[in-house]
Amino acid sequence: MFEALKKYAVFAGRARRKEYWLFILLYVICYMIAFFIDMAAGTLAIFTSLVVLGLLVPVISVSVRRLHDTDRSGWFFLLGFVPIIGLVLLIFFCLDGTVGENRFGPDPKGRV
Repeated sequence: MFEALKKYAVFAGRARRKEYWLFILLYVICYMIAFFIDMAAGTLAIFTSLVVLGLLVPVISVSVRRLHDTDRSGWFFLLGFVPIIGLVLLIFFCLDGTVGENRFGPDPKGRV
């Protein structure tokens, strides 16, 4: 879960589905906690904004590494900004990674 935070701004390499989805779970939990703190304190999304800005780089880096695991360029991440077509990105994140080494590095699962 914290592997993506250890690789804060590492865009090279590959990330397993488990690493990606556990980090997204951590992100959502942090976001919800910050949201509830903002609601309880009556602030104007100060804590929520801090969480989003603080975890922006790790979210992008783990997403790019997840795309690398499926043997796709990190530029596919930009599909997320296109309405409806961005759902393709969700499919890419759910796919299993390529078996063995690909152009982005060795298989993180160690399969041959």
